[in-house]
Amino acid sequence: MSESTRPLVLKFGGELLEDRSHLATVVSAIGTMAAQRLPLVVIHGGGKEIDAALKAAGIQKHQVDGLRITDEASLGVVVSVLGAVNTRLVAALTAAGVAAVGLTGADGGSGLSDPAPPHRTVDGRLINLGKVGVPSARSDTKLLMTLLRNGFVSVVACIGIGGDGQLLNVNADTLASHLAVRLGAQRLVIAGTTRGVLGSDGKTVPVLDAGAIAELVNDRTATAGMVAKLKACERALVGGVDEVVIVDGRDGPALEAAATGAVPATATRLGLKHLVS
Repeated sequence: MSESTRPLVLKFGGELLEDRSHLATVVSAIGTMAAQRLPLVVIHGGGKEIDAALKAAGIQKHQVDGLRITDEASLGVVVSVLGAVNTRLVAALTAAGVAAVGLTGADGGSGLSDPAPPHRTVDGRLINLGKVGVPSARSDTKLLMTLLRNGFVSVVACIGIGGDGQLLNVNADTLASHLAVRLGAQRLVIAGTTRGVLGSDGKTVPVLDAGAIAELVNDRTATAGMVAKLKACERALVGGVDEVVIVDGRDGPALEAAATGAVPATATRLGLKHLVS
């Protein structure tokens, strides 16, 4: 696969897609990238919309280190909300002239997953995550590759599927990292509502190496959600993705710049050369 045909994987936090102005920024940026004929795969989460739906259903939210603990009742809510978010994003992209296709990880087996093992917290406890999946090396990317070759932008909701057909909740950063590796992506861009990775002084850290990541995690400067994000970034880089950029997705120009390899002030870049001596 040549450099020009290696895909760009974009992951958007659900918080960017529930706000009308942020959604417009995301759609505009994806439209600009698509117009440049960049091969794109988009992964998204559900964010606060899932939390609100759980509350409305009288189901208590449980998370550990940024990972959602999911029982059967919670899973039904997660699947429903992610489906609605996916349809809304695909509709907005289609209206903007982007050839977008809405998918979940169940489609084509792209998100084939194994049940997640108990999660070990930073303080050493083991927590059962319930109906949560970890993407499997057996996942099949043929559908995504076919869509890429035919000029479509795949928009994938972070729902996985077990070998027995059981739907599983998969962390969106984890799924994005996994698919970036499996697709041979040149770059993974993770967009949320923070200005990249913030240091203890509250300022954006422009570049991170392995030691700096460990320090952010160990001294708890990195929030729970950011810990999971940083671990997903490392897996992508070790798996062969050239570069990962964590960027403020509310900033359209920064988002577009990150997609082309530039590092705007609202972004943090992680590259293999920074992680391996």
